[in-house]
Amino acid sequence: MGKIDDFVEKNAIKPSDCHYHTARSVMSRKGEMSGKIRVLAAKVDNIARVEYKCPECLHDGYLEQEWRRPFSIKCQKCGIKITVPKMKQQAKKEFKAANKK
Repeated sequence: MGKIDDFVEKNAIKPSDCHYHTARSVMSRKGEMSGKIRVLAAKVDNIARVEYKCPECLHDGYLEQEWRRPFSIKCQKCGIKITVPKMKQQAKKEFKAANKK
């Protein structure tokens, strides 16, 4: 189990207890969907808990930081900025990438 899953189970977090919760794929600079990010921002403490796989160096990491919008993190290994893509923007990028090939 991941650290977010452990936090949810330990604190009995329900959807109504969250500011934000998402799990998304993240595109690399090469246009490949090689990364992932999961963010849980609980109302209790306004802290965003983030599990991610860097789309560039493929490092798996976990970190906690203050929740605010727009939300982004830096990979702890390579330092690249990883943002949580808006669903509409992500769909456009995926469509363009699929039509390039």
